[in-house]
Amino acid sequence: MNEWLKKLVSSVKGLWAKWSLVQKIILFAIVAAVVLAFVLLMRFSASPSTTPLFNVAITDTTVLDNILFRLAEENVDASVSASGIISVPDEATARRMRAVLIREDLVPSSVDPWALFDTERWTTTDFERNVNLQRSITQMVTQHIEALDDVDNANVVLTIPERATFASEQDPTTASVIIYPKPGSDITTNKKKIQGIQKLLLKAVQGLQEENITIADSSGNIINDFAGMEASERVDIIAKEQKLIAQLEMKYRADILKSLQVIFSEDRVRDLNIKIDMDMSTRQESGVEYSPITIREDNRNTPYDDSEYRDFLPISSETVTRVWTGTGYNPEGPAGVEGQNPPVYSDMSNLYGTSEETGVRQNNVINTMEYQQERSPSIDRVTVSVNIDGTWDKLYDEETGQLMINPNGTIQRQYVPVPPELLESAILLVQGAIGYNADRGDFVTVQNIQYDRSAQFAEEDAKFIRARNQRTTILISIACVAAVLLAFMVFRFISRELERRRRLRQEEQLRQAQLERERLLMEADQAGMDVTMSVEERHRAELQENAIMMAKEHPEDVAMLIRTWLMEE
Repeated sequence: MNEWLKKLVSSVKGLWAKWSLVQKIILFAIVAAVVLAFVLLMRFSASPSTTPLFNVAITDTTVLDNILFRLAEENVDASVSASGIISVPDEATARRMRAVLIREDLVPSSVDPWALFDTERWTTTDFERNVNLQRSITQMVTQHIEALDDVDNANVVLTIPERATFASEQDPTTASVIIYPKPGSDITTNKKKIQGIQKLLLKAVQGLQEENITIADSSGNIINDFAGMEASERVDIIAKEQKLIAQLEMKYRADILKSLQVIFSEDRVRDLNIKIDMDMSTRQESGVEYSPITIREDNRNTPYDDSEYRDFLPISSETVTRVWTGTGYNPEGPAGVEGQNPPVYSDMSNLYGTSEETGVRQNNVINTMEYQQERSPSIDRVTVSVNIDGTWDKLYDEETGQLMINPNGTIQRQYVPVPPELLESAILLVQGAIGYNADRGDFVTVQNIQYDRSAQFAEEDAKFIRARNQRTTILISIACVAAVLLAFMVFRFISRELERRRRLRQEEQLRQAQLERERLLMEADQAGMDVTMSVEERHRAELQENAIMMAKEHPEDVAMLIRTWLMEE
């Protein structure tokens, strides 16, 4: 085997050495094409296949858009072909979405959602064919119910009787379903979801009626007994009606409070009670109304009502006048036959009479209106009560303009009630906010009742007393600081004055000593005595001569130096 492999490798190497560059390039191109084709084949063969939602095309664009929108709400990736076939990723998704669409009545009447499961089965007898059909329908219905998000497991039993010759002898088709809900699901109490399952059964099983469907939970409680649920539904409806009334009352209260608090301030308008009585029933009314005919409308520019109405309006009239003159009425029989006249007519024979008849016939028209309306929930009565507090003014002394203080240190105040005209304006404002209607018995009252502000005034008085005490303390502290500063300034002035006097005294002593020294030197000089100056005296004399010379040469600098010395001291 190894020898054969070595010969094969050597032959390949020999062929490769004999090939030209063009042949090698062609070989590489063929290998690359084969590899590319293999990769594309694997990729396309591994791509996920889709499942059609229905086996027929949906041509109605509105219905198609509604179905695609519902699929998007369920986060289902759906595609639509050019012919109108809707496809979803897998079979489980298709079953679940069919159940959802059937529950929400989004499946067109022309679409049979069960057509995808119609498969031809070759059987030997009609009985086996019918049994297989019933089993298939039962299995498909079970799969669709279990595809719902709220159902964990379902047990479906369908009874499809054989077709009878006469309709009166035909047994009904029945369906029994037991649902095991998932934890946290409300399918056993949600009427809409139960009706969705019921609709699914009606569409899945031919000839099935609502009264022959029984849906129960895992405990055996019938959950599609909608007639027995009317009492609980009525309680829920009443709760929703009360919630609607409470929301309406809250809205009115917020709007009215906002308007009044902007005008009178939030602190003065706190209490607003509103009660709305609503008729939540829905009923239809029909009848005929007769109204007078309007001849002239009311002119709104005039302060009075100048309209003109008539109860009726003649459209045609006829006057009839009849005059009759002749003998009395004598009905007799045929000629030659004795008459059979009653005594009353016999007494009137051979009498002449005259009669005159006059009458007027008139056709009138009136306004007639036939109406038929449906009354929706409406407001029967609205009652509103509002309390507005007055204002408190602080009293000031007319002469000094200072606050007037009670003996206990609190501020004197005076209550000012709300003027009646403002209360009337507030009533009109509230009436406009609620759509006041006197015919339905609406009632609005706005009162001025004083609030208890003892705690507020006590807090304000405490702040005022505390501020006044702080102000007194600050003034006393400032006075003390000013006294200390004044004492320090007096002490500083006295000490500087004493220092100045001491320095003047020392300077005077030095000057006297200098004069005495000069006098002694002068006397010694006059007496011809040889006076020897000490080193200190000679140095002092040189400094004095230098100072005198500098003062003569630079008088401004010397003056500035002296001013600086004086300022430092």
